[in-house]
Amino acid sequence: MKFLPIWIGLFMFCASPIHAQELNPNVFALLNLDAPGLEQVKESHRAGKDREAAENLLEYYRNRTHVHFPDISDLTQVTISSKEQQWADDALEHTFFSHEGYQPSFNYGKDIDWRYWPVRDNELRWQLHRHKWFGAMGQAYCVSGDEKYAKEWVFQYMDWIKKNPLVKIDPEKYELTDDMKIKDDAENSRFAWRPLETSHRLQDQIRQFLYFVHSPHFTPEFLTEFLVNYHKHAEHILHNYSKQGNHLLFEAQRMFFAGTFFPEFKEAADWRKSGIDILNREIDIQVYPDGGQFELDPHYHLASIEIFCKALEMADANGLRNEFPQHYTDMIEKMIMFYINICFPDYTNPCFSDAKITGKNGIIRNLRKWSAIFPDNQYIKYFATDGKKGKLPEYLSQAFKESGFFVFRNAWQDPATVMIVKAGPEGEWHCQPDNGTFELWINGKNFFPDSGSYIYGGDDEVMAWRNWFRQTRVHNTLTLGNENITTTDSKTLLWEGTGDLQKLVTENQSYENLKHRRSVFFIENKFFVIVDEAIGNALGDVNLHFELCEGPVKIDSVRHTLTTENDGNTQIFMQCFGSHPLHLRQEEGWYSTAYRKKEERPAVAFDIEKTNAAPVRYITVIYPVQENSTPKISCKFNSAAFSDQGMDVDIKIDKKRYRLRYELH
Repeated sequence: MKFLPIWIGLFMFCASPIHAQELNPNVFALLNLDAPGLEQVKESHRAGKDREAAENLLEYYRNRTHVHFPDISDLTQVTISSKEQQWADDALEHTFFSHEGYQPSFNYGKDIDWRYWPVRDNELRWQLHRHKWFGAMGQAYCVSGDEKYAKEWVFQYMDWIKKNPLVKIDPEKYELTDDMKIKDDAENSRFAWRPLETSHRLQDQIRQFLYFVHSPHFTPEFLTEFLVNYHKHAEHILHNYSKQGNHLLFEAQRMFFAGTFFPEFKEAADWRKSGIDILNREIDIQVYPDGGQFELDPHYHLASIEIFCKALEMADANGLRNEFPQHYTDMIEKMIMFYINICFPDYTNPCFSDAKITGKNGIIRNLRKWSAIFPDNQYIKYFATDGKKGKLPEYLSQAFKESGFFVFRNAWQDPATVMIVKAGPEGEWHCQPDNGTFELWINGKNFFPDSGSYIYGGDDEVMAWRNWFRQTRVHNTLTLGNENITTTDSKTLLWEGTGDLQKLVTENQSYENLKHRRSVFFIENKFFVIVDEAIGNALGDVNLHFELCEGPVKIDSVRHTLTTENDGNTQIFMQCFGSHPLHLRQEEGWYSTAYRKKEERPAVAFDIEKTNAAPVRYITVIYPVQENSTPKISCKFNSAAFSDQGMDVDIKIDKKRYRLRYELH
């Protein structure tokens, strides 16, 4: 690793004396003093000269070259953006950037109140303890050489340790009425020491260590406190891993980082092995054979790829690639191809479940890293270089049946038509009750964006919005009485993804007495017909919901039609037909592409009253049109042909007739 410019090194010797800090002698019991390079540390410690041993230890770390961190190989090349510079400067006044959704950032006081909770959103308080601004302070220090950043970082680091003790009790099961301080500490530990936040710090403190270790404020005494605290973090995770999901992946990857970057700890090999074993195991538990991650959320799918790849990068940098079998890398490659397939031409992903939108530049940065790991994959290379190298996939439409994602596509680049349908098994926490929902992109516009999530959890006000965005009725799918579906486990009955008449048929037992079968037809690589069937003994209003993009929509309640009136040459004309009398109703509509960011948009429902055991059926035609031109559409239910084994529908658009049918075998 290249170190800081020589002028910073000279500054270290000329700087005014640093206020003395207390040495923590416990560090020496945590280290393997027989490790190569620690001979002088061992000798001084055995002689009872712990201050001298700490000095030797700091010198060792400042000159260590056999351990590598792939994200920072040259401190002279560290850069900082204007936003990160603002975080660093604000942090000097204790205004901490903790969450993008809460801007401007909150000030936590001259005497830092780490328990300040200005908005009762759990994420805000959790993410405060990830210390995102610490990294920005380190970048500012490397770029400027200004010791004020190092001095303040050391102060805040120690202040956090002092005010956030780890209390290993469950406050709901332990009687604490006689000691409010312990009770408050236990409640605070729920946020400060949650394993996910602990793992964030475990990884990010590697960066901070590299940024600041050459500062005169990074004293031998501080080093002992830093290492004891770091060890405490790793051991806490080791014995308190999350049970499953992306949290477990994050924690395992970061434990691998900890054991690899600080091999001097006696338990380092155990940390490293623990992380590797979990990652190798979970890649088969959390990833379906088709490459879809089991939370069925594109945003967390992307995060999981990053986790698995970061572990490989760290392994490669330190000669540990053989710890991961070929199967591990093969599964990552499948995950990457899955993600490429479910993205639109502008590189954005659908906002299914709790997904967010990552901009094109961010996705390309990820793809470049992935392409370096898989240099022979020409498809990844194509998207990583924005089409300058590599090649496009030879296929267009694609099905991922195990995870329940289906893509109808007539081109990879605009002008393109791409529909992505989500209809699969029950997902994990971030998945929503939305089986059958879809997003539809036509010629540069997403006309049916899914609702997203907006917010995660907190007090009643926060949870009210969380619950609103999770409702089945705010997705492009079918409900009974506008209630959430009680089962999310769609079965794929038919997939034909080539030719001028492509077909998808899925079925979900959405309610105890009502099954939803959705048949999607992609016709002439141009337009869609969706047939929805509500089958079962349930009675009441059946509701077919559509969530549209922002902008004006012309609605005809008599003909049951919608026509978008957005800027642009292409618009959407939609008409719905029912087996029973239809009622078109406008609904409240919102969609969210980022945490605490929401936009209002039109939404409608087509209601049919189900009065007996006979199925209720809808036919919806979604047709792209140019301005001021709408087709004349008629539909005919060939009712006798509807059964558990197939269906038959006649469609006429202007003067052209289409017969849509299938038989299941």
